[in-house]
Amino acid sequence: MKDTLPTPTLSKPTPSSRPRVLLALTLTALFSGCGKEVASNNPPTTLGMAMPVTAVEIQPQHAPLIIEAVGQAEGSKEIEVRARVSGLLTRQHYREGDRVKAGATLFSIDKAPYEIALAEARAALAQEQANIEQARREATRLKPLIEERAVSQKEYDDAVSALQTSQAVLLAREAAVREAELNLSYTRVSAPLSAVSGRARQSEGSLVTAASDSSWLTTLSVTDPIWVRFAFSESEMQRLRQAGSKTDVRLVLPDGNHYEAPGKVNFTASTVDPTTGTVALRAEFPNPDLALLPGQFVRVQVAVGERLAYLVPQSALFQNDQGKLVFTVAADNTVSPRPVETDGWSGHEWIVTSGLAPGDKIITDNLMKLRPGAPVAPHAPGQGPGQRPSRPPSGDAPDTH
Repeated sequence: MKDTLPTPTLSKPTPSSRPRVLLALTLTALFSGCGKEVASNNPPTTLGMAMPVTAVEIQPQHAPLIIEAVGQAEGSKEIEVRARVSGLLTRQHYREGDRVKAGATLFSIDKAPYEIALAEARAALAQEQANIEQARREATRLKPLIEERAVSQKEYDDAVSALQTSQAVLLAREAAVREAELNLSYTRVSAPLSAVSGRARQSEGSLVTAASDSSWLTTLSVTDPIWVRFAFSESEMQRLRQAGSKTDVRLVLPDGNHYEAPGKVNFTASTVDPTTGTVALRAEFPNPDLALLPGQFVRVQVAVGERLAYLVPQSALFQNDQGKLVFTVAADNTVSPRPVETDGWSGHEWIVTSGLAPGDKIITDNLMKLRPGAPVAPHAPGQGPGQRPSRPPSGDAPDTH
């Protein structure tokens, strides 16, 4: 009888071990599926790669020493056009905001009452001219008679006095006629000089009264040349005096652009304003195209000399609680922040007076992504960090099989 080996039998899982077996199988399937998905969808990480940045190498250079202040433009002449006689405003002859020439009619006032007044003055003058002729004839008639003692001395004296009185009244009548003619001419309100007209303060049909608020009809502004008022502190005024009177004044418009034409200071106050501690100044600028308007706010820049400094692009400098900073590229191509001090602008660049050294490379972009000590890949402006390979033409596409 041969010995037979016992046949191995698989034990059936007990009710207590069945949940653990199912959990193990489920986790195995999940991990195997996730591993494939991560391997197929996630590319290799780029942690530790240097960030490409644009860097500008700077050197000290002669930069203008500029004093800047806020100024306000005004017409070199501001004229209130007022009615000089009372009456009904019958017509407005100009369009508001247009240039008007000297002598151009701006408004018309009802002239009928002044035509009547002129006619009455002329009639009174004619009457007095007749009276003086009569008085002259009477004095001439009595003159030989008084020599012959045919009339009394009193009678002759009365005739001479009447002639002299008539002559005086005649002068008054002539003055009244000239006044009436002048008042009639005032019914035509004209521009005293060539200028830019303002809005009409009184409309057609309004009753205006001379020497009252209603007599103000409009305003004329001479805007070529135009004036800009501004103020400097006492220390800035000292720099301006040292620079001399031939210093040019430049303007920066509200949009950031520079006004092309330079100006000249034509007024400097002789006292310091005790409330602000500043000295008032005024500069004159040519303005043929009305690029500057009265009331407009501008930035006034006055160059008072030159000095060695660094010109840093506007985009490279920012300010935090510690002051103004720039990011430079260190020798090991890492980010090195530098606190700097500035003294105004030169065009669109900051004038940096301290904090930098010759040959420093200033980072001008990606500033918000940089951290001190972070690796960077600097490149010159306009070059870029590199380009991707161009795609092959459609006819030479590689075979993917």
